[in-house]
Amino acid sequence: MPYTIRPDDALNVDSDNPTYLKNHVDTGDRWVLNFGPQHPATHTTLRLVLELDGERVARCTPHIGYLHSGFEKLAESLDYNQYVTVVSRMDYLSPIANDIAWHGAVEKLFGIEITPRCKVLRTIIAEVARIQNHLLCVGAAGLDLNAFTGFIYAFNVREKIYDLCDYISGQRFHPDWTRVGGLMQDIPDDATFVAMVKALIHKEVPTAVGELEGLLNRNRIFMDRTQKIGTLSKEDAIAWSATGPMARASGVQRDVRKDFPYLCYADNWDGQGAEGVKFQVPITTDGDAYCRYLVRVEEIKQSIKIIDQLIDKIPVGPVDAFADSKVVKPNKKDVYGSIEGLIQHFELIMTNRGWAPPIAECYNCQETGNGELGYFIVSDGGPRSWRVKVRPPCFLNYSLMAKLTEGHMVSDVPAVIGSINVVAAELDR
Repeated sequence: MPYTIRPDDALNVDSDNPTYLKNHVDTGDRWVLNFGPQHPATHTTLRLVLELDGERVARCTPHIGYLHSGFEKLAESLDYNQYVTVVSRMDYLSPIANDIAWHGAVEKLFGIEITPRCKVLRTIIAEVARIQNHLLCVGAAGLDLNAFTGFIYAFNVREKIYDLCDYISGQRFHPDWTRVGGLMQDIPDDATFVAMVKALIHKEVPTAVGELEGLLNRNRIFMDRTQKIGTLSKEDAIAWSATGPMARASGVQRDVRKDFPYLCYADNWDGQGAEGVKFQVPITTDGDAYCRYLVRVEEIKQSIKIIDQLIDKIPVGPVDAFADSKVVKPNKKDVYGSIEGLIQHFELIMTNRGWAPPIAECYNCQETGNGELGYFIVSDGGPRSWRVKVRPPCFLNYSLMAKLTEGHMVSDVPAVIGSINVVAAELDR
């Protein structure tokens, strides 16, 4: 049923917005529409309450949806290795990137320096995860605007990435791959791993990106549905704490890999003066849904360049920093072949007595597909974190939903959602 609004509750749009109608007359009659969770563009988890004046969005109230699992609270009952099974379920578009970010924060808390081999492997897989994330975003965004073929192009190659995750961890969807100070296991065979990654970056991903660009870049329907839609200025991107492609599409030149280098993005990552990997941070200035698509496609190309610099330079040596800390799991060979390794494994896994973190707090962040993913950990010296606060990029980016949609047509809402790339599990509070 329509209802009458107060006089001061006028249509909340910006006169600089190209979709604003200067001669528009607000009749005062609004329709309330629940956009999601049934709508395909909300992927069964999100909910937007839209107040419509005709077919124009007068007000948008975003809700965080229906996927609530208490992710942060679970950190208080799981040790620093067990919690990786939870973080991989936050941004489920590229779960392995969450694993790497979480244990990067834990290692900062413990003061552990991981081995050069582990750094290279984590960097390679982090960039593969970025490709995985962006492919889903542009594929699903195209699908929401009826470009079903683009969805197929993107998802065909994502299956190859799942094959790689399966190879290194034994699980396709939630690898839970990292551990404190290292990995759950070293890669089974260097040659096979290198061959799989090279097939991805030299053939499969470039082919998929080329097909997507050929289909969408100059597609009149796609351009009309995304250009000047959901425009975000540079000033607003900074004020609203947007990160990742959302911010870079608006001209914000910020990337955690550049501003706070870690892993192989930093110089001297091997302790012998090695330079950090070279790459560019793509930005645009229009800040609309089309620009966010362009930034993600270019970031895929930059990720390929990063991986190409490392794939033939994987160092030999251990993948776990066993000698640096007693909280690092021992190698299976040591568990079965030495009393020290057996005792350390027993204390970590069976008794939790091996954990001895400092009584401290720390924050560490990494650049994932949607932006800055950070973990704030508070330790009381026990085997589990006392508190964990997650800084998920989707939660902050999604807070812009009302600003980006008000004044637009109802048909523009799926385009804005797709360009933000909202992952419902990262909205969990």
